[in-house]
Amino acid sequence: MDETALIRKAQKGDQVALATLLHENYLFLRRYALKITLKPSLADDLTQETMTKAIEKIHLYKGRSKFSTWLISIASNLYIDMCRKQSKEELMADTETLLHQLKWEFAHRQLEWMDVVDELGKLSEGYRLPLILKHYYSYRYEEIGKMLGIPEGTVKSRVHHALSLLRKELNVNDEG
Repeated sequence: MDETALIRKAQKGDQVALATLLHENYLFLRRYALKITLKPSLADDLTQETMTKAIEKIHLYKGRSKFSTWLISIASNLYIDMCRKQSKEELMADTETLLHQLKWEFAHRQLEWMDVVDELGKLSEGYRLPLILKHYYSYRYEEIGKMLGIPEGTVKSRVHHALSLLRKELNVNDEG
């Protein structure tokens, strides 16, 4: 059964369709949560909260974007809310610890990714989220703006600034 049919059934109360839909998007959402939180346990919590919110709000999904985009929008907003609640000091201390954990996880896969993860962790969420959504998930600026509730121009500016910071820290030339 295609995703559109599953969504329609889920919106009509079909629990099996809803479970199937969420199951099919779980790994995608979990990976996104890990990239933005940099902490496996927080990523798990964020993924579960996002799934819960999606279950509660499935009737509000209008189909104007992909279902996975809708889930990312929910996750991003939940994460932003979490960050607002957590003090800056706690966030910085947590991020430092988490970067070491993530580096270890990626050490056996892609050595150069460790450097990127380290520098991504130094960026604030305001820069890290748009950058990941644009360059890892290939969303358009307009879509990112809608997901994060900020103007498209702000998204472009943040992505550009984040890339400039990463290039500077990683000593990467601006040449293609």
